[in-house]
Amino acid sequence: MAKTLNVRISDDIEQRLENLAEKTKRPKSFYIKDMLEKYLDEYEDAYLALERISEKNAKYYTSKEVKKLLEL
Repeated sequence: MAKTLNVRISDDIEQRLENLAEKTKRPKSFYIKDMLEKYLDEYEDAYLALERISEKNAKYYTSKEVKKLLEL
């Protein structure tokens, strides 16, 4: 089921989005949905990495150590 989301954006972003929509004859919502689908994975990955870095017992390896462990 699709959901509706209200978002506040700056006047500049709105104008750029409006211009893009007019030039391409697509609705603004098309581009917003497309951007969310493309970049949401990247944001999730970044926050997962931050969570792992913040773990107290995390073990860190140098690239040299990783190569040795992987026998590269």
